[in-house]
Amino acid sequence: MLAVPKDEGDLPSALSLLSAELEARRQRAFVVHRIDRDTSGILLFAKTWPDREALVAQFIQHTPVREYLAVVGGHLRVEEGTLVHYFRQDGTFQRVTTARDPNASRAELRYAVEHRLKGASVVRVSLVTGLQNQIRVQLSAIGHPILGDRKYNPDGKLERRITRVALHAAHLEFMHPRTREIVSIDCEPPPDFQALLQALGQPVHSPQRPLPR
Repeated sequence: MLAVPKDEGDLPSALSLLSAELEARRQRAFVVHRIDRDTSGILLFAKTWPDREALVAQFIQHTPVREYLAVVGGHLRVEEGTLVHYFRQDGTFQRVTTARDPNASRAELRYAVEHRLKGASVVRVSLVTGLQNQIRVQLSAIGHPILGDRKYNPDGKLERRITRVALHAAHLEFMHPRTREIVSIDCEPPPDFQALLQALGQPVHSPQRPLPR
Protein backbone atom coordinates (compact mmCIF):
# COMPACT_ATOMS: atom_id res chain seq x y z
CA MET A 1 0.00 0.00 0.00
CA LEU A 2 1.22 3.49 -0.82
CA ALA A 3 1.77 5.88 2.08
CA VAL A 4 0.19 8.70 0.08
CA PRO A 5 -1.78 8.56 -3.20
CA LYS A 6 0.13 9.24 -6.40
CA ASP A 7 -2.78 10.91 -8.15
CA GLU A 8 -6.54 11.16 -8.16
CA GLY A 9 -8.24 7.80 -8.54
CA ASP A 10 -5.17 5.82 -7.49
CA LEU A 11 -5.35 2.78 -5.23
CA PRO A 12 -6.13 3.37 -1.54
CA SER A 13 -3.24 4.71 0.50
CA ALA A 14 -2.53 4.94 4.21
CA LEU A 15 -3.26 8.67 4.03
CA SER A 16 -6.56 8.29 2.18
CA LEU A 17 -7.81 5.58 4.55
CA LEU A 18 -6.81 7.56 7.64
CA SER A 19 -8.29 10.77 6.23
CA ALA A 20 -11.60 9.04 5.56
CA GLU A 21 -11.72 7.81 9.15
CA LEU A 22 -10.86 11.21 10.62
CA GLU A 23 -13.26 13.09 8.37
CA ALA A 24 -16.22 11.74 10.36
CA ARG A 25 -14.72 13.51 13.39
CA ARG A 26 -14.01 16.66 11.39
CA GLN A 27 -10.29 16.08 11.72
CA ARG A 28 -7.55 15.84 9.13
CA ALA A 29 -4.32 13.92 8.64
CA PHE A 30 -1.04 15.49 7.59
CA VAL A 31 1.95 13.41 6.51
CA VAL A 32 5.05 13.68 8.71
CA HIS A 33 7.09 10.51 8.13
CA ARG A 34 6.48 7.86 5.49
CA ILE A 35 8.25 4.76 4.17
CA ASP A 36 8.68 3.07 0.81
CA ARG A 37 5.69 1.20 -0.57
CA ASP A 38 7.60 -2.11 -0.50
CA THR A 39 8.54 -1.79 3.17
CA SER A 40 6.45 -2.28 6.31
CA GLY A 41 6.26 -0.59 9.67
CA ILE A 42 5.62 2.75 11.34
CA LEU A 43 4.19 5.81 9.62
CA LEU A 44 3.68 9.15 11.36
CA PHE A 45 0.86 11.62 10.72
CA ALA A 46 -0.25 14.77 12.51
CA LYS A 47 -3.83 15.99 12.98
CA THR A 48 -2.99 19.71 12.81
CA TRP A 49 -0.73 21.67 10.48
CA PRO A 50 1.27 23.36 13.30
CA ASP A 51 1.99 19.93 14.84
CA ARG A 52 3.01 18.62 11.42
CA GLU A 53 5.42 21.54 10.91
CA ALA A 54 6.96 21.06 14.37
CA LEU A 55 7.43 17.32 13.76
CA VAL A 56 8.88 17.79 10.28
CA ALA A 57 11.40 20.24 11.77
CA GLN A 58 12.61 17.42 14.04
CA PHE A 59 13.13 15.12 11.05
CA ILE A 60 15.01 17.84 9.16
CA GLN A 61 17.32 18.13 12.17
CA HIS A 62 17.64 14.29 12.30
CA THR A 63 16.69 14.19 15.99
CA PRO A 64 14.07 11.37 15.91
CA VAL A 65 15.34 7.81 16.42
CA ARG A 66 14.42 5.70 13.37
CA GLU A 67 15.32 2.02 13.53
CA TYR A 68 14.67 -0.58 10.87
CA LEU A 69 15.08 -4.33 10.62
CA ALA A 70 16.50 -5.64 7.35
CA VAL A 71 17.16 -9.19 6.20
CA VAL A 72 20.22 -9.08 3.96
CA GLY A 73 22.07 -11.65 1.93
CA GLY A 74 25.21 -13.19 3.42
CA HIS A 75 27.06 -12.53 6.67
CA LEU A 76 28.64 -9.14 7.33
CA ARG A 77 32.33 -9.33 8.16
CA VAL A 78 32.03 -6.37 10.55
CA GLU A 79 28.96 -6.89 12.73
CA GLU A 80 28.58 -3.32 13.97
CA GLY A 81 29.49 -0.01 12.42
CA THR A 82 28.65 3.14 10.49
CA LEU A 83 28.17 3.45 6.73
CA VAL A 84 28.69 6.71 4.84
CA HIS A 85 28.00 7.03 1.12
CA TYR A 86 27.17 9.78 -1.32
CA PHE A 87 24.09 9.55 -3.55
CA ARG A 88 23.06 11.27 -6.74
CA GLN A 89 19.40 11.18 -7.72
CA ASP A 90 18.90 9.66 -11.17
CA GLY A 91 15.18 9.59 -11.91
CA THR A 92 13.64 7.27 -9.31
CA PHE A 93 17.02 5.70 -8.49
CA GLN A 94 19.77 6.68 -6.11
CA ARG A 95 23.22 6.21 -7.63
CA VAL A 96 26.28 5.89 -5.41
CA THR A 97 28.81 8.57 -6.28
CA THR A 98 31.60 10.45 -4.49
CA ALA A 99 31.84 13.45 -2.19
CA ARG A 100 33.36 15.39 -5.11
CA ASP A 101 30.13 15.12 -7.09
CA PRO A 102 28.49 18.58 -6.90
CA ASN A 103 25.05 16.93 -7.04
CA ALA A 104 25.79 14.42 -4.28
CA SER A 105 23.93 14.08 -0.99
CA ARG A 106 25.57 12.53 2.05
CA ALA A 107 23.96 9.34 3.43
CA GLU A 108 24.84 7.95 6.86
CA LEU A 109 23.47 5.08 8.93
CA ARG A 110 24.52 2.92 11.86
CA TYR A 111 23.96 -0.81 11.93
CA ALA A 112 24.35 -3.88 14.14
CA VAL A 113 23.87 -7.52 13.20
CA GLU A 114 21.14 -9.05 15.39
CA HIS A 115 21.13 -12.60 14.02
CA ARG A 116 23.14 -14.64 11.56
CA LEU A 117 20.86 -17.00 9.64
CA LYS A 118 21.51 -19.56 6.92
CA GLY A 119 23.03 -17.49 4.17
CA ALA A 120 21.52 -14.27 5.51
CA SER A 121 21.63 -11.81 8.39
CA VAL A 122 19.10 -9.76 10.32
CA VAL A 123 20.47 -6.24 10.67
CA ARG A 124 19.09 -3.44 12.83
CA VAL A 125 19.69 -0.09 11.17
CA SER A 126 19.48 3.40 12.67
CA LEU A 127 19.21 6.26 10.18
CA VAL A 128 21.34 9.32 10.74
CA THR A 129 20.23 10.96 7.51
CA GLY A 130 17.01 10.11 5.72
CA LEU A 131 17.44 9.93 1.94
CA GLN A 132 15.07 8.08 -0.36
CA ASN A 133 15.84 4.33 -0.51
CA GLN A 134 18.89 4.99 1.69
CA ILE A 135 19.07 1.71 3.60
CA ARG A 136 18.50 -0.33 0.45
CA VAL A 137 21.22 1.48 -1.48
CA GLN A 138 23.83 1.49 1.28
CA LEU A 139 23.48 -2.18 2.20
CA SER A 140 23.58 -3.13 -1.47
CA ALA A 141 26.71 -0.99 -1.90
CA ILE A 142 28.61 -3.07 0.68
CA GLY A 143 27.61 -6.33 -1.00
CA HIS A 144 24.71 -7.28 1.27
CA PRO A 145 21.50 -6.31 -0.53
CA ILE A 146 18.19 -6.64 1.24
CA LEU A 147 16.34 -9.80 0.26
CA GLY A 148 13.47 -9.17 -2.13
CA ASP A 149 14.86 -5.84 -3.35
CA ARG A 150 14.30 -5.91 -7.10
CA LYS A 151 15.31 -2.28 -7.57
CA TYR A 152 18.86 -2.27 -6.27
CA ASN A 153 19.72 -5.96 -6.58
CA PRO A 154 19.58 -7.73 -9.97
CA ASP A 155 19.06 -11.07 -8.20
CA GLY A 156 16.12 -9.74 -6.20
CA LYS A 157 13.65 -10.97 -8.81
CA LEU A 158 14.71 -14.53 -8.02
CA GLU A 159 13.64 -14.27 -4.37
CA ARG A 160 10.55 -16.40 -3.72
CA ARG A 161 10.38 -16.39 0.08
CA ILE A 162 9.09 -12.82 0.26
CA THR A 163 7.37 -10.76 -2.42
CA ARG A 164 8.69 -7.37 -1.29
CA VAL A 165 11.75 -5.75 0.22
CA ALA A 166 12.58 -7.42 3.56
CA LEU A 167 12.76 -4.06 5.34
CA HIS A 168 10.64 -3.09 8.34
CA ALA A 169 10.39 0.22 10.21
CA ALA A 170 10.45 -1.23 13.72
CA HIS A 171 11.05 1.68 16.11
CA LEU A 172 10.44 5.43 16.17
CA GLU A 173 11.14 8.00 18.89
CA PHE A 174 10.32 11.68 18.65
CA MET A 175 9.37 14.62 20.86
CA HIS A 176 5.66 15.37 21.10
CA PRO A 177 5.21 18.82 19.50
CA ARG A 178 3.11 20.17 22.36
CA THR A 179 3.89 18.25 25.57
CA ARG A 180 7.60 17.95 24.68
CA GLU A 181 7.54 14.42 26.06
CA ILE A 182 9.38 11.64 24.23
CA VAL A 183 7.04 9.36 22.30
CA SER A 184 8.39 5.85 21.67
CA ILE A 185 6.68 3.50 19.21
CA ASP A 186 7.55 -0.12 18.41
CA CYS A 187 6.07 -2.26 15.66
CA GLU A 188 6.48 -6.03 15.32
CA PRO A 189 7.32 -7.32 11.83
CA PRO A 190 4.29 -8.54 9.85
CA PRO A 191 3.59 -12.19 8.94
CA ASP A 192 5.46 -12.20 5.63
CA PHE A 193 8.62 -10.90 7.33
CA GLN A 194 8.27 -13.49 10.09
CA ALA A 195 7.72 -16.24 7.51
CA LEU A 196 10.94 -15.24 5.76
CA LEU A 197 12.89 -15.57 9.02
CA GLN A 198 11.35 -18.97 9.61
CA ALA A 199 12.27 -20.08 6.09
CA LEU A 200 15.86 -19.05 6.76
CA GLY A 201 16.05 -21.28 9.83
CA GLN A 202 17.01 -20.65 13.43
CA PRO A 203 19.81 -18.19 14.19
CA VAL A 204 23.22 -19.82 14.39
CA HIS A 205 24.65 -16.83 16.24
CA SER A 206 22.85 -14.09 18.14
CA PRO A 207 25.05 -11.15 19.22
CA GLN A 208 22.08 -9.29 20.81
CA ARG A 209 24.22 -6.22 21.22
CA PRO A 210 22.51 -2.82 21.57
CA LEU A 211 22.57 -0.63 18.49
CA PRO A 212 25.23 2.11 18.79
CA ARG A 213 23.80 5.61 19.09
